[in-house]
Amino acid sequence: MTERRPRLLYLAFYFPPSRASGVYRPRATANRLTELGWDVTVFAAPLPFLYDTIGSVDDKLMETVDPRITLVRPELNRFVWQTNLREYSRFRGTFPQLAQSLYTWGQEHVFPEHYASWARDSVRRALRMHARRRFDVVLATGNPYASFAAAWLFHKLTRTPYIIDYRDSWTLDQFSEEPMFEDGHPAWRWERRVLRSAANSLYVNDAQRSWHADRYPRVADRMMTVLNGWDADTLPQRAEPPPSARAEAEEPAPRFSFVGTVTDKQPIEELLEGFARARVHSDMADATLNFYGYFGFFKGSDNKLRKRFAAAAGEDAPAADGGAGGDGRTLAPGVHDRGPVSKTDLADVYRDSDVLVFLNGGGRYVTSGKIFEYMAAGRPIVSVHTPGSAAEELLRGYPLWFNPGGLDPAEIAASMVEAAKAAAGLDERQVAEAREYADRFERNMTLEPLVQRLTELAARRRAVAG
Repeated sequence: MTERRPRLLYLAFYFPPSRASGVYRPRATANRLTELGWDVTVFAAPLPFLYDTIGSVDDKLMETVDPRITLVRPELNRFVWQTNLREYSRFRGTFPQLAQSLYTWGQEHVFPEHYASWARDSVRRALRMHARRRFDVVLATGNPYASFAAAWLFHKLTRTPYIIDYRDSWTLDQFSEEPMFEDGHPAWRWERRVLRSAANSLYVNDAQRSWHADRYPRVADRMMTVLNGWDADTLPQRAEPPPSARAEAEEPAPRFSFVGTVTDKQPIEELLEGFARARVHSDMADATLNFYGYFGFFKGSDNKLRKRFAAAAGEDAPAADGGAGGDGRTLAPGVHDRGPVSKTDLADVYRDSDVLVFLNGGGRYVTSGKIFEYMAAGRPIVSVHTPGSAAEELLRGYPLWFNPGGLDPAEIAASMVEAAKAAAGLDERQVAEAREYADRFERNMTLEPLVQRLTELAARRRAVAG
């Protein structure tokens, strides 16, 4: 008789085809567990929310999800996102004030997040599936943190152990480094509740884990750091020297690249001034700074960010410079928006870049998953962020890190010039050394503590169940 595979319920609202920054960790975790023989069921966001409400998708990313994964999309009440009267239910259309009062009451007294309806439907569906074939363990990732509440309630009803994964902090503003909510807010009560019953809680860096351990000392021994990492299925097995260092290069203009989502937390102005100063250098006059990715996470959020670029460049508005299939839109002299790139196509972007710019708005609690990919590309990396970023702990051992030490544009310019010179002189040995350092952060390596813990919990659960 064949032994039954361990069965996981994975509550991951942001999962492909979502392009949210937190989607890559759940995608990799679900794929890895499936590869190891787990029976994985993922509960994710409904497609109308991703396509119609927030307009935030990467269709090609869906092709990288293991087809053996069972994907379920519970319903979500899109009350707060409805701006068209035609979208209103009959009840809301007839009694709009009462509908609003009931919704607000639910936020204040039931669960303080707009995704609570998704959590409720997740529990309903999970119970039906569990009755037919039980789950051995639950893994819930936030945000949204309604997934934590769903894991907690499912545990209360079935005694199934669960782990919660803080991709971001629920109650700590990781940018201001202050509590997110005032004392007495229901989020604090819910966080205590889910942590108290969780088998473990996971954090992406030690600083984040320490903050939560200080806040909740009674469960600190169940807190684990599980780093993010880079995904081997989206990058080549080995890195090669950058374009400016290749034999065919004939004094090419240095190509700087930022890959990721531009947000309002990032020091855009300091980067642009630093780059402008760097271009004054004789070897940098024709250098380009290319942005690959989206401006903002949601539909319509790009206008405000583009205005910041225009203001920093001293222009009224960005000018068109090629359009689709061309050079993209010019954001400032030498600075171009190259548009979004699917994660499945990132290998080409890294291959064609000389230097990578790590533009980050976070401090000691924000690592940014992109830094692992940057290191795996084997390129010089210029940091543009405030001192003390969590990523600095990782970058200290990376041999091609150029750190201005802060946001002084003159220092940023000097680091960019040095990084471009280093890129032009790199050989295969140096690139291989950089990649060797990055290999310790390959996703399967960083996920190993989580895999081991899930395996232990599943085995214990199955032993108890007989």
